[in-house]
Amino acid sequence: MDVGSIILIVFGLCLFEIVSSIDNAVVNAEVLSTMSPKGRKWFLVWGLLFGVFLVRGLLPWLIIWGANPTLGPIKAFLAAFSKNPSIFDSVEKSAPMLLIGGAIFLIFLFLHWLFLEDKEFGLQIEKFFVKNGVWFFTCVSVILCVVVWFAIKINPLIAFGATIGAAAFFITDGFKEHAAKAELEMKNAKSMSDFSKLVYLEILDATFSIDGVIGAFAFTLSVPLIILGNGLGSFIVSQLTIKGTDQIKKYIFLKNGAMYSILFLSMIMFLDGFGYDIPAFISPLITFGVVAFFFWKSLEKKK
Repeated sequence: MDVGSIILIVFGLCLFEIVSSIDNAVVNAEVLSTMSPKGRKWFLVWGLLFGVFLVRGLLPWLIIWGANPTLGPIKAFLAAFSKNPSIFDSVEKSAPMLLIGGAIFLIFLFLHWLFLEDKEFGLQIEKFFVKNGVWFFTCVSVILCVVVWFAIKINPLIAFGATIGAAAFFITDGFKEHAAKAELEMKNAKSMSDFSKLVYLEILDATFSIDGVIGAFAFTLSVPLIILGNGLGSFIVSQLTIKGTDQIKKYIFLKNGAMYSILFLSMIMFLDGFGYDIPAFISPLITFGVVAFFFWKSLEKKK
């Protein structure tokens, strides 16, 4: 991988992490506004350590290691840069299972937003899906069945990866639903300590970070690059959270940009997982293009 490709991938990962973490940043800012200055300082220090280095460092490494248990922890971390043929073959063999699982997770995430979540309508067709939100579960069920049907003919492990992706989505979605309820309780419970709020924010950040980490595999299977790109994006989000999200809220279609990026990344992962060779620069370029389009729409709306 040449230097230009590495830079493009890292900046693409960084942008994707930022736009996909907008909701998390808004929630964090609202909770932080109820904390003391000392509590906010603790969030900056421990949030950076936990969110950037621990969660976004451990998750991609654990996913690669889980897909390649024979490599061990060290080789799994360095697998993308290893020239050892046995290590390279091991990662290559596990890549389709990993990519299909990630693709299922992301397409479910996009469809959940499209059908069920409150949103600013960036495209007119979005209103149609919201009016027919009851069809969300039908759509994801059919998609999972079709993917498993085709995948099992190629390799049962790929089909198993698809079911893991579906399970991961519903597990994290459950955590997010619980987090939304906890946020309402937190607003009403004025006596809650800063420490309790800090713990809540870290757990919430860990839950939201899963979307960004899984989407990162559409860019690269290199754990160090994922950590660098996602970590940089997470650091920027934490700074925006501390300084306030009022300016970000004015760009009302950035969330749409994040979700349509997720749609395209899931398509890339599907194609890659089923054996189509997708150049590494495609994912960053699509992300830049989609986010730029919805940023422009936000500017037009702002005017």
